Amino acid sequence: MMKKLVQLAWIAVVLCSTVGAPAGGTEIVAVLERSQAMRLESFAQAEAQGPRALIVRGSFDRLVQSAGSNAPVELRVVTGAVIAECLLGRVVVANESLADLDEPVRMFLLAHELGHVALGHWQRLTQLYARYVPGAVAPRNTDAVADALLSEASHLSVQHELQADAFALDLLRSLGYPLEDMLGAFFVNGMQRDTSTHPGTGKRVAHLRSLAERGPGARAPG
Repeated sequence: MMKKLVQLAWIAVVLCSTVGAPAGGTEIVAVLERSQAMRLESFAQAEAQGPRALIVRGSFDRLVQSAGSNAPVELRVVTGAVIAECLLGRVVVANESLADLDEPVRMFLLAHELGHVALGHWQRLTQLYARYVPGAVAPRNTDAVADALLSEASHLSVQHELQADAFALDLLRSLGYPLEDMLGAFFVNGMQRDTSTHPGTGKRVAHLRSLAERGPGARAPG
């Protein structure tokens, strides 16, 4: 659920296995941005004035207003298999089918992605990649750092997911939603195991319960 469209493990493999000569001096951040921009453009947008799209947009607008973040953010309501994701650090992609979910679940899914924007997660990720690959994206620069980059990127991504969950919890509780009503967001795609970028469902639910017990403002590690 809330799975990033560009998996960090996949990125590391692709970038560190660049075929042939150096990529013309292209910096790693430009490669990452181009990859996410291509993914973004691959989505089929939902009918803007369709009833489900309007519900999703209304929920998102309410969250943005309540969050009070100054970070630029854009919502794209789409169709297809994606549920909700954040791309390029400023674009939240949300499926129109979110309108069919219980309101607290829909709001949590959207608030989680908004958290990635407000907390600057994309910027931290690109800074990490730039630190490991400061020059051209070429095997001579990527092969030696591939394992370390993948390990640190995986750890950072897991932290980001927990932080975005905490952001969503705080925001939704400020709007009067109880924790138990939000937890359905973790079961939209069924129980999930740990991956290189996301904690499993059980860990995320336990993490939120722990934060809820500590009260508003409790933070995830990072």
